Amino acid sequence: MKIKEEKTMNIDGHTKMYCLIGSPVGHSGSPAMYNYSFDRLGINSAYLAYDVPLEKTGEAVAALRLLGCGGFNVTMPCKTEVTKYLDRLSPACELIGASNCVVVEADGTLTGHNTDGLGFVANLRVHGVDVKGRRMVILGSGGAGTAVTMQSAVDGASEIHIFNRKGYTFYPNAELTVKKITERIPACKASVTDLADKEALAEAVRNCDILVNATKVGMAPLDDETLIDPSLFRADLVVADTVYNPKETRMILEAKAAGVKAAIGGIGMLLRQGVEGFRLYTGREMPADEVMDKFFA
Repeated sequence: MKIKEEKTMNIDGHTKMYCLIGSPVGHSGSPAMYNYSFDRLGINSAYLAYDVPLEKTGEAVAALRLLGCGGFNVTMPCKTEVTKYLDRLSPACELIGASNCVVVEADGTLTGHNTDGLGFVANLRVHGVDVKGRRMVILGSGGAGTAVTMQSAVDGASEIHIFNRKGYTFYPNAELTVKKITERIPACKASVTDLADKEALAEAVRNCDILVNATKVGMAPLDDETLIDPSLFRADLVVADTVYNPKETRMILEAKAAGVKAAIGGIGMLLRQGVEGFRLYTGREMPADEVMDKFFA
C-alpha cells in the first residue's frame, strides 16, 4: 500500500507529539492518517513512527514519558510487552493482556487501551459481517490475534479455534486466552491447536464461518506467503486479514479468486482502530471518511 502525499503541517514550540512504536514501522499508514486529521481539525500536534525492537520496549516507554509525548500507538512485536511499563490498563486491555494505544494523562499517568479488536469487528460490520453466533478460526495469538479473539468472544462468536505454532513465544498466550474465555465467556467455545497440524487446520477451516489471519504472514518480507491452501476456500466463507500492507495479501487475493462470501483486508481495521485512538487522544472525532478516501482508497 502506498500512502498518498499530503502537505506537511507547521511545527512550533507548542506542538504536542504522538507516535507509533514497534518493528517494522516503515510501512505504517498511521502517521499520514493522524497528521491529516490533526491538520484538518486544527489541532497543534504531530505524529511520528519509531522502529523499536521488542527488547527495547521499556526504554522507549521511559523516553516517551520523559519527552512529554501525548500518547502513542504500539504495533507488533511490542503490544504485550508494553503493558509491563504502563501505570494503568483499561478493563478490555487487561482482559486481552496487550495494548496498542497508550494515553498519557494530564498527571503523567500512562493508561493502556486496546482498540485492535474493536477496529477489527467494526471493519467486518462495514462489510456486512457480524461475528455474533459465528464459528471462527483465528491464525495467531500475538497482540492483534488476542485482541481479535477476545473482542469476537465478547461480541457473541459461538466458537473460536485458535491456531499458533506450538513452542513459539505466543502459544502460551493462546492457552491463556482460551482459559479466560472458558471462565469468563462460557457461551463461546474456545480451543487452541498447533498451527503445524495441517489436517486439523484444514478441518477447522472447512467447518468455520469466518477465517482470520492475525500473523505477520502476508506482510513484507513474507508478502508472497500464505498459511491457507486456497482449495479450502468456498463460497459461504468470510476471509479476513489483519495485515494492511500490502492492501490485499496473497491470502485475500486467493480468497477473492475462489469467490468467497467476503474477502476483507486489514486496511479498514487500521482505520477503525485509528478512529478510536484519535478519540482517546484528543476527545475529537477523526474525519474517517476523508482519511479513507485520501490515503487508503
